Amino acid sequence: MLKSENNEQNELHKKACLVRNKNATNSVYFRGLIEFSNICQNNCYYCGIRKSNTKVKRYELTVDQILMCVDSCYRNRITSIVLQSGERTDKEFTDFIFKIINEIKTKFPDIFITLSVGELPREIYEELFRLGVQRYLLRIETSDEQHYYKLHPDTMSFKNRLRCLNDLKEIGYQVGTGVMINSPFQKIENLADDILFFRDIDIDMCGMGPFIPHSETRFANYNYNREQSLNLGLNMISALRITMPDINIAATTALETISNCGRKLGLMAGANVIMPQFSPFSTRKEYFLYNDKPVGTEDDTDLINSLKQVCKESGMIPGFEDPGSSLHFQRRRHGKIH
Repeated sequence: MLKSENNEQNELHKKACLVRNKNATNSVYFRGLIEFSNICQNNCYYCGIRKSNTKVKRYELTVDQILMCVDSCYRNRITSIVLQSGERTDKEFTDFIFKIINEIKTKFPDIFITLSVGELPREIYEELFRLGVQRYLLRIETSDEQHYYKLHPDTMSFKNRLRCLNDLKEIGYQVGTGVMINSPFQKIENLADDILFFRDIDIDMCGMGPFIPHSETRFANYNYNREQSLNLGLNMISALRITMPDINIAATTALETISNCGRKLGLMAGANVIMPQFSPFSTRKEYFLYNDKPVGTEDDTDLINSLKQVCKESGMIPGFEDPGSSLHFQRRRHGKIH
């Protein structure tokens, strides 16, 4: 499936869409993406906001700024948000997260929150869940431990990443993870194993996209093939959809970076989630994970119209006001998945 090309690839994508429509949904779920801080304690070799990159202009939104972003989502009938930042474990940061969640839940009690802020102690995950965070996204980037350490320094721990994913699932979150596709040192067998990894740990949602180099990392001059990366990214979506029919799968920003119609192609390969930007326009360019990352539009009307058009062109229905909880999670919670 991953090596599919041309007509075979088209048939694979059609099959994945049929599986999605039968087992999950024909609606596109929207997640308002709010990238509230680019301060990070990690030094991942591929990432533009890595701690040692001194050319990044660091920022952290205030609680009021974040609430304005959430309000913009809500006014546009998007009832699910993703709060994303660089990874930190210091008490100042975790206390800040607690405050953000409290304020959002007070002012927007029916908003669904996905948090993506990295590895944290189990007791912090438990408190965030108690405060009302329903979903957590923690990308592992590769499920192969040897490959992991070719992309990350020894100060990071593959086993701790796994520990966090297990903790999140045990606590009761809808759990998501994901990998980089066509990344340095990666083999096609790694990607096949990644899909089996997703199945075996029984995830509820997935966000994965093509590796794109950043100019201020050790992979700045990595020679990657954009067309190959795009095709692999789309085939990964289809293969995962066929393997796990009822999970939520995102058509990620990285796909849109490689192709102007990346979101649409992702939906047509079997995805059912898109994450439009709702961060302040002034800070979007600073959350610079990789080269050429798009910043979207500042105009809400243009944004909503473009989302509707993407849905129409992909043959799907815009799921405004639907928080889009993972059917896989719901079925597992009620004992219908073994």
